Amino acid sequence: MKFPTPLIQGTLIKRYKRFLSDVTLENGEVVVAHCANSGSMMGLKEEGFKVWLSISDNPKRKLKYSWELVDTGTALAGINTAHPNKIVADCITDGRIPELTGYDTLKREVKYGKNSRIDIFLQSENKPDCYVEVKNVTLLREEGLAEFPDSVTARGTKHLQELSDMVAEGHRAVMFYLVQRDDCTSFKVASDIDPTYAEALKKARAAGVEIFCYDCKISPQEIEVQKPVQFLE
Repeated sequence: MKFPTPLIQGTLIKRYKRFLSDVTLENGEVVVAHCANSGSMMGLKEEGFKVWLSISDNPKRKLKYSWELVDTGTALAGINTAHPNKIVADCITDGRIPELTGYDTLKREVKYGKNSRIDIFLQSENKPDCYVEVKNVTLLREEGLAEFPDSVTARGTKHLQELSDMVAEGHRAVMFYLVQRDDCTSFKVASDIDPTYAEALKKARAAGVEIFCYDCKISPQEIEVQKPVQFLE
């Protein structure tokens, strides 16, 4: 995914009220940027971190800046959770996710389960329907090890249960973890942060839900899916 317009560099002052952040631009101006990330953003929101913002020319937007990237000191990380679904969908369409090739149609945000929407829905005449849920991963507490979630996620647990239901109905279901950083060689669930989610994932895997994890190569110009990351049980 290429950013449609050049990103603007700045220095993070603070993130607050979950969806707001104050940033000092290179010219000294302090701006408020939208933070499209409902997680804790552990390890990503320290004062003084170098960040990159996108800018919108939509006059209807309350905030024209959006926080996109942060330099953690070991890697650039993509914090905008509005992007992973598109990034993964584009990769599937381009045939760059071998495990998800061979489908005729791809749709996004399709209603399913109990009042939910699946991130990516794949169909083919000669294959079972495939339901793909995408999660953004940015947490790193141990060198080389990506983790999810970074806060309790009841919604994530619900998604795992609904993916399991799809398998029970004869469909294919996939939990896709997109690591938006390139300094990780393995991935695991942060069971100490959300033990309920960790248990739900074990049950989902036992029920037949497939787990894929890929990392990204990130620059201020684009975010590109790179390679599979080892899943640690």
